[in-house]
Amino acid sequence: MIIGTGIDLVDIPRFERTLDRTPRLLERLFAPSERGLRLPSLAARYAAKEALIKTLGGSDGVHWIEIEIASESSGRPHFVLTGSTADVVAERGITRLHLTLTHDAGLAAAFVVAEGEPL
Repeated sequence: MIIGTGIDLVDIPRFERTLDRTPRLLERLFAPSERGLRLPSLAARYAAKEALIKTLGGSDGVHWIEIEIASESSGRPHFVLTGSTADVVAERGITRLHLTLTHDAGLAAAFVVAEGEPL
């Protein structure tokens, strides 16, 4: 059963200006394994984290660096959740998260679908 969905769109040049103005955001928003990625990939991952928060219905108990977007050997992205963020997802009865990312023409987007059984 689908429990929730979320989508987010990021303007990559605006995102770059924000990171340039506030370099510490990189450490606050991204897991260490994500920080060395190219800007379009970072923007897509930021969109994924925002889309996940929308899927959950809010950010209570969610911490940005506890949401990591990794890739399978096929290149398919997936969430790696830790800490209280993983607990929040489990508490909502979510057993599977589906994620898709894209970036082109100065925009990055992500879409998330949460599956499970509502509690």
